[in-house]
Amino acid sequence: MPDRTLSSLPDIQVIKVDDLSVRIAHSPSELTQDAVTQTQDYLQSLLAKQETVSIILATGNSQLEFLEAIALDNKLDWSRIILFHLDEYLGIAATHPGSFRYYLHHKVEKRLHPRIFNYIEGDALQPLAECARYSNLLQQQAIDLCLLGIGDNGHIAFNEPSVADFNDSHVVKLVQLETKTRQQQVNGGYFANLEAVPSYAYTLTIPTICAAKKIFCLAGGSRKAKVVKKTLENAIAPNFPATILRQQPHATLFCDRLAYP
Repeated sequence: MPDRTLSSLPDIQVIKVDDLSVRIAHSPSELTQDAVTQTQDYLQSLLAKQETVSIILATGNSQLEFLEAIALDNKLDWSRIILFHLDEYLGIAATHPGSFRYYLHHKVEKRLHPRIFNYIEGDALQPLAECARYSNLLQQQAIDLCLLGIGDNGHIAFNEPSVADFNDSHVVKLVQLETKTRQQQVNGGYFANLEAVPSYAYTLTIPTICAAKKIFCLAGGSRKAKVVKKTLENAIAPNFPATILRQQPHATLFCDRLAYP
């Protein structure tokens, strides 16, 4: 069992699991508000001393309420914020409702008008060149914040257990998706059936994610209880990629009483 030390805040319980901070809210709605508050406070502190900040956004059901809340409670100067995203399906058009570009364009860019949103172009005609292009964009500046969710098999971004590499030399790479991950997308309502979900995807690698100055990972609700338990208790190894968060002192896991084991 990992070593845990406890402390308390008025509404949020805070624990430490190895190097990872874990913030436990009473409910999913309180988790969302805590994550929004922590994000806004951190970014406002940076914008007080630098011209722009750079954020990597996640997609998926764990991010829906967070993105909605941060859009409604619009306290940030988005004209000074540069955005990237974690992953995208190979061969998918930006107009496809299952595309992460589509999701983020409608949920974030159209509503908040950031300085720039650098998208992975899933339907690029030369996928390896697209990996190189996006890698170059990411390496041009420091990433101030990376937002994450955790997949049912422990993946972060699309770093599946079968392809996760804690010492990956790539910044962005192409990976084959596991059936469990593809089924998760069907269950989430983004595709009609398993056959409709692309088999390959672009993903930022684990070292790219860990290089961000801060990492905020959201995993709430009873459906994430097993995932959170394994993240906090499994051996730190690529067969459950999210365990790498326990070696990141700049990372915070936001969960609630339904998800905390």
